[in-house]
Amino acid sequence: MTTVLIVDDSKLARIVVGKAVAALQPEWTRLEAGNADEALAVFAANAVDVVVLDFNMPGRNGLELAEELRASYPDMPIALATANVQDEVIGRARAAGATFVPKPITEDGLRGFLSGAALKLRQAGG
Repeated sequence: MTTVLIVDDSKLARIVVGKAVAALQPEWTRLEAGNADEALAVFAANAVDVVVLDFNMPGRNGLELAEELRASYPDMPIALATANVQDEVIGRARAAGATFVPKPITEDGLRGFLSGAALKLRQAGG
């Protein structure tokens, strides 16, 4: 059983990402959080395998959360979704081992990340 956590302060954005994940990986369980603190609470209560983070959120941004998660979950597939394509953001995302996914998120935009995540999880579990 694979669980993906979708973290975005926009409910609409979470719905859009959730639909894309459901279309690409229908067997995956989808959880949601509206900010970094909610995300950490979800991690504390659930086994999360994959995370899709929004960059621009109140409080800690998605990049800060990715860096925090990476310290505890060194092999977890993490996607950072943003329309903010500054070199510094992309560089920090790469340094945190996060995959950059452009917003607005589409099935095509998520396909590579999710298929790579599924493959990585299969290899780790098999």
